[in-house]
Amino acid sequence: MTDTDAAPAVFTGPPKAPGGTNRRAWTVTALLVVFMMINFADKSVLGLAADEIREDLGLSASAFGLASSAFFLLFSVSGAAVGLLADRIRPKWLLLAMAVLWSVAQAPMAAGGGLAVLITSRVLLGAAEGPAFPVAQQATLSWFPNHRRNLPGALIVLGITLGVLVAAPVLTWVIQHHGWRSAVAAVALAGLVWALLWLLLGGEGPYAGAPAGSGDGTGAAAGTGSGAPLRRMPYRRILATRTWIGATAAYFGTYWIIAFALVWLPSYLQDALGYTSAGSTRLVMLVWGLGGVVVLGQAGLTGWLLRRGTSSRWARGGVGGVLLLIGAAACLTLPAAPAGAMTALLLVAGFGLAGAMSSIAVTTVTELVPADRRGGSLGIMNAVVTTAGLIAPTLIGRLVDGHGAEGYRYAVLITGVVLLLSGAAALTLIDPARDARRLSV
Repeated sequence: MTDTDAAPAVFTGPPKAPGGTNRRAWTVTALLVVFMMINFADKSVLGLAADEIREDLGLSASAFGLASSAFFLLFSVSGAAVGLLADRIRPKWLLLAMAVLWSVAQAPMAAGGGLAVLITSRVLLGAAEGPAFPVAQQATLSWFPNHRRNLPGALIVLGITLGVLVAAPVLTWVIQHHGWRSAVAAVALAGLVWALLWLLLGGEGPYAGAPAGSGDGTGAAAGTGSGAPLRRMPYRRILATRTWIGATAAYFGTYWIIAFALVWLPSYLQDALGYTSAGSTRLVMLVWGLGGVVVLGQAGLTGWLLRRGTSSRWARGGVGGVLLLIGAAACLTLPAAPAGAMTALLLVAGFGLAGAMSSIAVTTVTELVPADRRGGSLGIMNAVVTTAGLIAPTLIGRLVDGHGAEGYRYAVLITGVVLLLSGAAALTLIDPARDARRLSV
């Protein structure tokens, strides 16, 4: 590894943005939004083609849930490992490698094979995609100071929503007319096209070496302005802060919802609630569409609160916690609601409001930790959070096999409890200013 490949480890003063940086910042952000779109199109294929795959391969609900959870077998481990690596190797090259590996991992599944090929392909895909979100956020936020990070951070999360919104109708059409393996091939090709564009246009910004806090020289790890090297802060101190724990617990609830929605929501709508395939697709798009609106709305509200002097404890932790609690109330009410419009409303609210915590958790941790510990801190957070993707699909599959359509009811109630605990964690534990002071001692 050469010096030019290494990520900055120390802060040497406020970064000075070169001319044209603002335009480049938004170009890189746009590319990374597309990156996350492809990432979640990859993830959504199995959920959109669940019935076709189960029929084609002769799978029970439990076996399909296991195959879906296999995606997350190495997802968390690779997320933590590459997150730590991102503190030493430029995110540009890590992101390029991920995109290429996505496409390679999906080639066997697109070509043919049975359950073994499906599981192996998903395990490899999960390993390649595990670090995607934290490293994409790290690269994006390196172009912006702290007070301007809410919008670009939210746009990366919006890429998740847009990926599903685009994938739902497009991949459903491909699946119906050309088969589910063709849909897998399509998203693999999209990954290769993105990799070429990123190689030409991607990179990191002038705030890659800025310390925790405002992004301009203040915060827990800020130096004296003399350019003297700073002692690296141990990860154990960061991971022991109430803010990191609270953000991680809150984000876990969001990822539980994501895993449920990606793998089982279409089947839940059709098998338990009686929607047609077309009706199910429309409702899935509505859920993810609301999620996108909420993410952008949260970014605007949080930015407004921060500019008015509201602490991050309330501007970030408070907003995210309240949204999770509303989602929890909707999920806990949903199983007892009468069929029809009320069911659809509660489902959209329960599954659509929780997504904002993805952005909030990242910007909160980025605010708290020094620059040379951001990649690892975000990667480890993502590793813990994405265990929800390992647990939820398998658990729901077993509930469905054991209780039929009633199993979905139990799954929604469990989801409500998870969101309730996550929202409480956000409200009671997140306080970056308090923990930054403690880290600076």
